Amino acid sequence: MKHFLKKYPHWGLCFFSIFVVSFYWTFWASDRFVSEANVVLESPQVSIPSLDVSSLLTGGGSSNSQDMLLLRDYLLSTDMLKYLVKNADFRKHYAGSGADFFTRLRDEDAPLEKLHEYYQKRVSVELDSYAGVLRIKVEAFTPEKAHQIASLLLSQGEAQMNLLGQRLAQEQVEFLEQQVAVLEKRFNATREALLSYQNENGLVSPTATVESLSTVVATLEGQLASLRARRSALLSYQSKRSSEVVRVNSEIKALNDQIDSERNRLARQGGDALNAVSSEYQTLQLKAQFAQQSYSGALKALETTRIDAARKLKQISVLQNPSISGYATLPKRLYNIAVCILLILLTCLILQMFAMIIKDHKD
Repeated sequence: MKHFLKKYPHWGLCFFSIFVVSFYWTFWASDRFVSEANVVLESPQVSIPSLDVSSLLTGGGSSNSQDMLLLRDYLLSTDMLKYLVKNADFRKHYAGSGADFFTRLRDEDAPLEKLHEYYQKRVSVELDSYAGVLRIKVEAFTPEKAHQIASLLLSQGEAQMNLLGQRLAQEQVEFLEQQVAVLEKRFNATREALLSYQNENGLVSPTATVESLSTVVATLEGQLASLRARRSALLSYQSKRSSEVVRVNSEIKALNDQIDSERNRLARQGGDALNAVSSEYQTLQLKAQFAQQSYSGALKALETTRIDAARKLKQISVLQNPSISGYATLPKRLYNIAVCILLILLTCLILQMFAMIIKDHKD
């Protein structure tokens, strides 16, 4: 054995490494307790008969997955780490719990960047896109601390998502308030223009007047047709100079004059014809109606957004509450020992092959 180790010293290093690794994982590696939680992020729906602005707050599309990815990024962020340092003694626990050198936080006063790297090794937040579930795992040196950190992650994450949504809703409120002011001025201007036009032409509704005159002309034309038929009948047995034929001709002439007069009121070359007045009135009326609808829609959107800014926009629904581990699930000692031994032996075999190849070339 001594001759073998003397001839192949790397195997001695190999056996020593296996001993050290086995000793570390068996006796030295600190126990770590894991608290797990599975959650989904939902938006409570409120039935409001008004414009839906939820798309403004969520961005539309697969908003739930996007929101959970945002939540995941926040839970793994330095802001969340600062919150845990302040409210869960993160530095003190991971640096002063008597853990082994390779597992603990080596410097309790480590800069934030180094602390964040260590934090991401002890906290895992993964999105199961198939199930649509966010899976949270927290490793700590006591089950109580792991449970505390996991619970704080859930509560603070929900608060942060609501803060983001309410901040966006508040920005939308400010924007809609500006739009409401602009649309109110526009609505008042179009309404005043419509009233001024009515007063200027002395007509409340030119369109109704046109319809009324059209009815009058149609009635007069009916009477005219009846008189012409009567005249034709009279001429069949009376002369043109008879008193009754003369009277009917006078009535026909009067009706023709009246019809021409009414038609001139409806349409003529001048600019004060009722059809032109009615057309201009309808244009002003459409502008006023559109301004009113825009103003009404903006008011509804403003009211809905104000409600969104005040209410709870996001809610974390817990599928599995943060668990309190009854025993240390990490490290997986036998698995780690087996993997390390396999890697060490594989490395030594590769070195042995290199040594044999070099020796063959020398010979």
